Amino acid sequence: MNHTLAIIGIATAWAAGGGALTWVVTIPLHRRSLGGLLASVVLTGAVASIAAMVGSDRAMFLSMNDLGVGVIVAVVAGLVAASTAALAASRLSRDNRALHDVVAQIGEGRVPPDDGRRLTAELERLRTELAAMARRLAESRDRERALESSRRELVAWVSHDLRTPLAGLRAMSEALEDGVAEAPELYYKQIHASVDRLAGMVDDLFELSRIQAGAVTTRPERISLDDLVSDCIAALDPLARARDVRLTGRSGGATAVHGNGAELNRAITNLIANAIRHTDAGGTVDVQLAVADRVAHVSVRDECGGIPTDDLARVFDVGFRGEPARTQASGGAGLGLAIARGIVEAHAGSVDVANVAGGCTFTICLPLIAYNH
Repeated sequence: MNHTLAIIGIATAWAAGGGALTWVVTIPLHRRSLGGLLASVVLTGAVASIAAMVGSDRAMFLSMNDLGVGVIVAVVAGLVAASTAALAASRLSRDNRALHDVVAQIGEGRVPPDDGRRLTAELERLRTELAAMARRLAESRDRERALESSRRELVAWVSHDLRTPLAGLRAMSEALEDGVAEAPELYYKQIHASVDRLAGMVDDLFELSRIQAGAVTTRPERISLDDLVSDCIAALDPLARARDVRLTGRSGGATAVHGNGAELNRAITNLIANAIRHTDAGGTVDVQLAVADRVAHVSVRDECGGIPTDDLARVFDVGFRGEPARTQASGGAGLGLAIARGIVEAHAGSVDVANVAGGCTFTICLPLIAYNH
């Protein structure tokens, strides 16, 4: 028993020494490539096996012939292992190049294809994750480009809309100052209207900046949505009458939501006011509140004649005002719908638009809470 343990100890010492020496000698291979590291591992294992065999054979005092046979067998086994390692290294090298190509495509702003040469399971998962990340980056870049485009469009619209009333204010103020105004009281009314319009634009810009900064307050206030819709209709009825538009409304029953009442009032008011402005005299704007699947649906249907299909996806963009005829009729800065969407989405809701016969319907969806009488 002691003799066997001694032989095992000697073989272990020889294996450790041979393996350590081979590992140190092949350190330059470690840093060159994965194939070099794999080759170093195989060589270290082969030399350790041969050293262990030589050490054990010497401890057992075997003949040189037996020792030679053992070494040859170990060398053959090492060559087989080296061949296998070479194949594995070649596979790893090809997989590495495939991943390198994927990373290069991502660096160039392209989305790599999902198909390609078959990789090992771990590398395949990595390639899939890289492709998914590239798609998210591409979508983010597209959103950023669209946002930047809308910002430039907004600056252009606002600059134009500010210039016109400011020029009028200057001209009227100079006429009043010089005493050449034939009807001063009319000038005062026009100045008042222009100031109101400018103040409204500034308010819209401030609200939009709050929304984009994520500063919309959605404190958990219990709001009676049917009362809120009724208040909006009542507040906008004079505007509808002034434009000879019939404003109707219907509620599907008592509903309650969590959120900021003033903010939601503004969102619904913007949709109704937008519908009134784009409905011709003699037309009707209908507001309905319905409940389905624990979701409140506030729909505003107008008789604007419909929105071009290409514009449907852009009506909520900042600064978008559609066709020139609609822009002139509305007189707005193209911020109302963008503000409405921002407020609704801040309340975990959604808003969309669809064409219907003779016009279009804007629909706000908000999650309900239990309502107690």
